[in-house]
Amino acid sequence: MTQQTTVYLADYRPYSHPLDQVELTFRLDPQATRVRARLHFSPDPARSPGADLRLDGEGLRLIRLALDGTQLDCQPDDTGLTLPAALLPASPFVLETEVEIAPEGNTALEGLYMSNGMYCTQCEAEGFRKITYYPDRPDVMARFHVRIESDLPVLLSNGNPAGQGAGWAEWHDPWPKPAYLFALVAGDLVALPDHFLTASGREVALNIWVRAGDESRCAYAMDALKRSMRWDEQVYGREYDLDVFNIVAVDDFNMGAMENKGLNIFNSKLVLASPETATDTDYERIEAVIAHEYFHNWTGNRITCRDWFQLCLKEGLTVFRDQQFSGDMRSHAVKRIEDVQALRARQFREDQGPLAHPVRPDSFVEINNFYTATVYEKGAEVIGMLKRLVGDADYARALDLYFARHDGEAATIEDWLKVFEDATGRDLGQFKRWYTEAGTPRLTVEEEWKDGLYSLTLEQHLPPTPGQPEKAPKVIPVAVGLLNPNGDEVLPTKVLELTEARQSFRFEGLASRPVASILRGFSAPVVLDRAVSTAERAFLLAHDTDPFNRWEAGRALAKEVLADLAEGAPAVGPDWLEALVRLVQDDSLDPAFRALALRLPGEDDMAATLAAAGKQPDPAALHTARRRMAAALAEALAPALPRLMEATRITGVFSPDAVQAGKRALHNACLALQTLCDGGAAAEAAFAAATNMTDSLAALAALLEIGRGQPQLDAFEARWRHDRLVMDKWFMVQVLHAAPDQTARTVERLTARADFDWKNPNRFRAVIGALSANHAGFHYRDGASYRLLADWLLRLDPKNPQTAARMSTAFETWRRYDSGRQGLIRAELARILAAPGLSRDLGEMAMRMAG
Repeated sequence: MTQQTTVYLADYRPYSHPLDQVELTFRLDPQATRVRARLHFSPDPARSPGADLRLDGEGLRLIRLALDGTQLDCQPDDTGLTLPAALLPASPFVLETEVEIAPEGNTALEGLYMSNGMYCTQCEAEGFRKITYYPDRPDVMARFHVRIESDLPVLLSNGNPAGQGAGWAEWHDPWPKPAYLFALVAGDLVALPDHFLTASGREVALNIWVRAGDESRCAYAMDALKRSMRWDEQVYGREYDLDVFNIVAVDDFNMGAMENKGLNIFNSKLVLASPETATDTDYERIEAVIAHEYFHNWTGNRITCRDWFQLCLKEGLTVFRDQQFSGDMRSHAVKRIEDVQALRARQFREDQGPLAHPVRPDSFVEINNFYTATVYEKGAEVIGMLKRLVGDADYARALDLYFARHDGEAATIEDWLKVFEDATGRDLGQFKRWYTEAGTPRLTVEEEWKDGLYSLTLEQHLPPTPGQPEKAPKVIPVAVGLLNPNGDEVLPTKVLELTEARQSFRFEGLASRPVASILRGFSAPVVLDRAVSTAERAFLLAHDTDPFNRWEAGRALAKEVLADLAEGAPAVGPDWLEALVRLVQDDSLDPAFRALALRLPGEDDMAATLAAAGKQPDPAALHTARRRMAAALAEALAPALPRLMEATRITGVFSPDAVQAGKRALHNACLALQTLCDGGAAAEAAFAAATNMTDSLAALAALLEIGRGQPQLDAFEARWRHDRLVMDKWFMVQVLHAAPDQTARTVERLTARADFDWKNPNRFRAVIGALSANHAGFHYRDGASYRLLADWLLRLDPKNPQTAARMSTAFETWRRYDSGRQGLIRAELARILAAPGLSRDLGEMAMRMAG
């Protein structure tokens, strides 16, 4: 494995030489791009007297190095360039460098690279060092002036346009920024233009840049951008601060998008959408990611993070903000359920395995490996808990203080918490443990009822995680409501603050024993261990006034049924079926909520639940049980399905709004059940009649799930073979719905196709990512899928280490399973670790997972 020293938070030191201004000139060429840099330093002897000047740099060919015009003969090493202190003047000086790089050969998609003839950059976290020699760290902030020289028609960089002519363009960013926010795009592109009038009356030019022919699919992204800008003004008081805001869609991109100041670069799948090519889920994701990257303008750009250990400061806060925005645009109840589903599927799994780490880690080997669900999603949950504890008014006051105090700075978690302490008067020392300790707390509940007094005793258990065997109690906000036996609410939601290992709360003056609704809105990212009868769960499913807990009650019932079936129960019990049938037919409820209620627990989710309870999940038994459960639900709902499908049928013009999307979600959930009843007749008709991608893909998936659908697959391919993004869906749906014993073979067949471009991250994720998402197929007893994943990771790693490392996490749960499967996975991890030239990205992940 390529070696790298472990970096520790405790070793942080400010950069030795303050940097004020950067002037960059790019002469673009696929094989030999020249980058000239002029770095204006202002020495500060008090900061680091007599220090050498260290610049980061990787894979650069140094052409020229000069200080204040005098050429130097300092030679770079593999990771950068050092100028001895003896060479450096005490007064301000200008360091000039010229380097040569080869964007066309940059398959790692980090730094400056090419995507189908277009130049683009990705510099977070440490990509700028692959462009030029520079102090590539987030606490070094400077103003950038950029000149791009090329015969390509569109030349873009950060900030405001500063001039252009034949074969050149210049850009100036007036706001200091770290190098990770630098961006450059050059290509033959067309723009969808628009404008936005800020609250103070400034007009901002908006552009979404795409390849010719794609401009008709940008309207929704533009609308989402304008709504995001207005929302940030209204809710957070944050106005945009440049004259132009550009978004560029790129086909080859390791991530979803990047918030570069004034020039956001997006994976094209998160920009391009039309009813015929994008699903409702695509539209919702585009809306959320457009908002996320725009919100970074203040929470990430204007205020950035001091070092990469503080990554959650910008990401957790910005995820929380985009979740708020999506809730306001759509449904807060549905959005909360979806967010918790994602948290449990990704972050809880991370917390319970060898990759567990705090929201703010205290060390790392490869920073790219810490762009995790813990940093993002759990980081957002921590923000949500803080808001819940201090209240809406104090949260708003604290955020105003945060922006006022730290604008233009590189901040820390300590700075963030100090703002809340100063704004609210609270001591957040104990709350800080959410940032510094890994693991998912478990809450146990004891209840007592006597003479009108109801007592609720909560106890928190903090399981050991790698490097943290023991933990002190956390502050856990537990939202609780109480219901009467007739379903009336006698205690509206109240937030209890659990601060001790064990703590009791008393509720007096009650006429009858209440039914408790605990952890409403999923008020903290914990596992709730509570013995609840099937009857009480059915009661909460029918009567709870909290939408999340109502859904949670149904989910818990479903998990009980699924566990029983997997252990050999002869049939599905009536309680869950009867309660769910009533809920789904309640037309007063949001169709999107009912569609979520119909979604059975995933097999991986159920495996995690069984493992947490000390049981060993059997992937094959879970798969069989889930299919039996779906069949029983289809049979129970069969009389109601025609009416439900007709009531949710949409005629007229397609809209991606929440109302139509909710109806389509419920309609297609019912179609999947109807397919189990009629053998596919309704799904075949639905596929033939579909006028949008949501309905088309749902019908295709329903057919594949019952082993049919080949004519529909062929028709889908014939229509969309020339659309890369739509074909990603075609690849993915086949793997997701392959039978367990056919999953590896399906992947082998698809990866042998000429259009399986494995160097494109979207196509690679569509197939290899879907392989691990097919739980029973991935864990099929012969281990073929394990070997196949390892083969592809080893093939991809030399080309794109970031994507290989992220895809490797499919192996992280190996300890859940039987000894046979454990042995097979450990053998593949050992094979990966033994590979020559393994990247530090994949090597670190494999080593941590292997334990």
